[in-house]
Amino acid sequence: MLRIQVFLIVLLGCFFTAESSGAADWSETPAQKAERLQWWTEARFGMFIHWGLYAQAARHEWVKNREQMSNEDYQIYFDLFNPDLYNPKEWARAAKNAGMKYFVVTSKHHEGFCLWDSKYTDYKATNTPYGKDLLKPMVEAFRAEGLKVGFYYSLIDWHHPEFTIDRVHPMRNNEQERNRNADRDMSKYAEYVYNQVEELLTTMGQIDLMWLDYSYPGPDGKGRDDWQSEKLIKMVRQKMPNVIVNDRLDLLDTTYGWDFRTPEQFMPKEWVTMNGERVPWETCQTFSGSWGYHRDEESWKTPRQLVAMLIEVVSKGGNLLLNVGPTARGTFDDRAMARLTAMGEWMNYHDRAIYGCTQAPEEFQAPQNCFLTFNPELNRLYIHVMEWPFRALHLPGYAGTVKYAQLLNDASEIKFVDRVGHWLNEEKKEDTITLQLPVKQPDVVVPVIELFLK
Repeated sequence: MLRIQVFLIVLLGCFFTAESSGAADWSETPAQKAERLQWWTEARFGMFIHWGLYAQAARHEWVKNREQMSNEDYQIYFDLFNPDLYNPKEWARAAKNAGMKYFVVTSKHHEGFCLWDSKYTDYKATNTPYGKDLLKPMVEAFRAEGLKVGFYYSLIDWHHPEFTIDRVHPMRNNEQERNRNADRDMSKYAEYVYNQVEELLTTMGQIDLMWLDYSYPGPDGKGRDDWQSEKLIKMVRQKMPNVIVNDRLDLLDTTYGWDFRTPEQFMPKEWVTMNGERVPWETCQTFSGSWGYHRDEESWKTPRQLVAMLIEVVSKGGNLLLNVGPTARGTFDDRAMARLTAMGEWMNYHDRAIYGCTQAPEEFQAPQNCFLTFNPELNRLYIHVMEWPFRALHLPGYAGTVKYAQLLNDASEIKFVDRVGHWLNEEKKEDTITLQLPVKQPDVVVPVIELFLK
């Protein structure tokens, strides 16, 4: 009875927090949230797409900021933007073939350029030489391939006349422009953000994920008051109750202002936590050092690194959102396609070790040079072998838990024995099983051993 009372107190506390916060019509139990996020936590793998005018500069999506370009300097990219080879069906097929289950596209990045025919601005794709909406056909193409739809929307806007110049603005060192901040009204800009987000949520059909980016409160920065985040998230929850929202509205102290954490270009050492509790999380990563198309950037990760990254993320209970920066002509360049193809080849034989999987139960420890993922529904454990050992893979603590083992790529049996001989430490003999591996590693980027648990 005491446990039930404690549970009810915690549950009522969740409701009260939401009610007293200004989002009076949004509340849900942890179980309801888990159900809302279920498709996402099972998907584990998505595609990020950073595409905008910066693709023409081809030297990083922050080129306007890095080179401190004025709107007038940057205008040439708008005047010439014409992605004549754009075929969103090809993009969607590439994502699906790579094993991705959802996508998130920059509807508007920090430069302020909009991919859709927004009624709230003239700074949009339909007013470029291309002359057509770029977002709707993309949404339709990805939906047709069975992928969930997500929109990135930049809270920052370096083009909008009401967005005040701050420490990350391209004109931050231009004293003349800084002096004009008194003529800018952030409340008008916040209304613009509200209207555009509402437009995206009401004109594109079911939206599964909103990626709002980003807050940087403090001196000469911007946070929840600047974006009017409380008002914005309330509208998002009302318009699209099932949508999943990231964590960059500067509302981490609320129960309703975010659904998952977003470590960027960073691999956490363990499952991400908040206040000591595990939370849903997704790391966004690039193929190279740039989100937007960067012609001369050469620090591209190998297919093996990318597969290993996906495995490690899932082994820690997270999702991987892997980015592609299309060219200004509307294509995925050869480097991106080669890596998407390689990941798809691996996923074709190993997706069972990714989809629906999570961190292994604590009683199962990963062997040396391995990662573990676990599918609770199938009750199967997956050993991702990063360095192929010679003949034997010892699994201390696994004795009595495994009924069958096989290589996942071809379903070929792996024999195993309990209580191997004197070469193991005495204290580990009783609970250890040893997998008897072929000498030659399977011809895959990362081999996976599937354990059927008792």
